[in-house]
Amino acid sequence: MSASTFQVERTAVYEPAWRTSAPPNNRRDQRFTSLTSTVPKELVHRASVAEVLLTDWERVDHTRFTVSAQWPRCHSFYSPVAGGYHDPLMCVETIRQIGSLLGHAEFGVPFGHHFLLWDLSLTVDPEHLRVHGTPASLDIDVTCTEVRRRGGDLGGLNYDAVVRRDGHVVATGHVSYTCTTPAVYRRIRPPHTLLPGHKPLPLTAPVAPQSVGRLSPVDVVLSPLAEPDSWQLRVDPNHPVLFDHPVDHVPGMALLEAARQASAAALGRAALLPLSISGDFKRYAELDVPCVITAERLYDGVPGGQETVAVAGHQEGNLVFSSLVTAAPYIG
Repeated sequence: MSASTFQVERTAVYEPAWRTSAPPNNRRDQRFTSLTSTVPKELVHRASVAEVLLTDWERVDHTRFTVSAQWPRCHSFYSPVAGGYHDPLMCVETIRQIGSLLGHAEFGVPFGHHFLLWDLSLTVDPEHLRVHGTPASLDIDVTCTEVRRRGGDLGGLNYDAVVRRDGHVVATGHVSYTCTTPAVYRRIRPPHTLLPGHKPLPLTAPVAPQSVGRLSPVDVVLSPLAEPDSWQLRVDPNHPVLFDHPVDHVPGMALLEAARQASAAALGRAALLPLSISGDFKRYAELDVPCVITAERLYDGVPGGQETVAVAGHQEGNLVFSSLVTAAPYIG
């Protein structure tokens, strides 16, 4: 389970500013032939505008939406992988942001309420994931497969997303989350985790960045343990992307990054291209309790083909999350 919330004190803005202030239709095409802006950062639970990947959205009907997004050619954290592919985890973050956007802007979830992520999965087509000479512009079809209400308010949402680039399917994904009020959230969380002085464990030493497909130790989320294919989750609350704003638990995206890095280490791949990744979140990953990450290489009997790694995270013997990461065939 991974929760996301974002505190703001002003009313949400559900339309890009240029759209609401644009001139009449008969003049708009002449003055603004091609304008793009990101959606308000508060709608996707980001503190930094630079971390907002969505640029627009439109409702098709009661359960379907179209969303546009843009990926930079080189992101500060989700940098190109495996010799020139957009990082699939940037696609995961794109699909995650859609859930927050729709929850607030289309289903009326107030700011300050919590989004509890239960499961997320993504499959990509690497043929259309290549980094080109310009940022990747994306069109995303979103279908809400289950809209759960509680007393008229949104209680939870399941949705599927089809990501297209220049008309080609880049990826498909699925997300499931529930919503809860601040009062309920306070009841289900240990009281000390919500206090201002709540601190994570001291930052532990990283494994070698190259062993987990990273260039900088700052971006490594695993610390070595004595057991093979086992690590301690390395939690850095000052990381500008994985911890974009203060939280009381480890974000789901940080856990998926741990799954990707553990898979790279288990397969011995400095350059790993995930073809699919899934996350099943069972409970909150606490900041002040060691989290042990384990990886098991699953052999499918196809030498040189795709390989899958099963990753799990445990705290005090309890399963926090599990993940399956399927990697593209190794190319030496």
